[in-house]
Amino acid sequence: MMTTSASGLDERFLIDDFEPVYVGTWREGRLDAKVAAALDELADCKACPRDCSVNRLVDDMGVCHTGRWPYVASAFRHLGEEDCLRGWNGSGTIFFSYCNLKCVFCQNWDISAKEAGRELNAHQIADLMLQLQADGCHNINFVTPEHVAPQIVEAIAVAVPLGLRLPIVYNTSAYDAMASLELMDGLVDIYMPDFKFWESESSRRFVRARDYPERARAAIAEMHRQVGVLRFGRDGLARRGVLVRHLVMPGLVEQAAAIFRWLHHTVSPDTYVNIMGQYRPEHRVPGAERYGDIDRRPDQAEMAAAFESARDAGLWRLDERL
Repeated sequence: MMTTSASGLDERFLIDDFEPVYVGTWREGRLDAKVAAALDELADCKACPRDCSVNRLVDDMGVCHTGRWPYVASAFRHLGEEDCLRGWNGSGTIFFSYCNLKCVFCQNWDISAKEAGRELNAHQIADLMLQLQADGCHNINFVTPEHVAPQIVEAIAVAVPLGLRLPIVYNTSAYDAMASLELMDGLVDIYMPDFKFWESESSRRFVRARDYPERARAAIAEMHRQVGVLRFGRDGLARRGVLVRHLVMPGLVEQAAAIFRWLHHTVSPDTYVNIMGQYRPEHRVPGAERYGDIDRRPDQAEMAAAFESARDAGLWRLDERL
């Protein structure tokens, strides 16, 4: 039986006594071991499924064009994220440049496909995190972290003893290596993966990664194992769990339905899902004959079909904003 709090929130998904998970990891003395494992991962890079095997500690670079330190494109209070993340003071987003996917429709291609911002070390990234906390942000939101997961571990290890106490959001395409997610176990409170495509051929065409669907399924299952379904404080802000995003693509609603069925049956029927209608032709798509099938926005019927397929799959915790 479902019971609700005075604020209208489902009591089953509330957390009353919240402490960021990394505080316990730090208190137990396990952060140093995570940093050592992160450095090992960089020395023979397997930080993402590309498995480039380059030594990034000496600035060798693979697919992501990122060496020893990440490029940070921006860090600010983001008021455009999901309501449960942005709240009233914003989500403290740190956007990393470059990416391990090659999405032909990328809306942030000026960041993901080129060097943007500044190269920052662990102490500088930790300073950003602490400043966002001082600015009143509700969480620290790492955007496009897949290729810099080891460096994020280093930055967290610096920031926690200096007083970082906000939930950490790992905002990812879900093209993550299991080794990197193991590093994040005990550090991340909220995973926010996108699940883009169900079929490998679509993944090959549109993100240059045929193995994306299987990697995303494995990653999201591991994220759920670590933090469970999305739960909130009594103020309505997310505190811990998995929030899955799916961007509805023109002509690909059947793949959305397959993703929703998998989330219900394999992850949890209580999975929180944001079905997004923000797709627009960008980057390499506009005017390109080879991408003519996605050179338009999804129409109202496709958006309605996506929501209907999610409900038909048995999912009910849906973000209804279009």
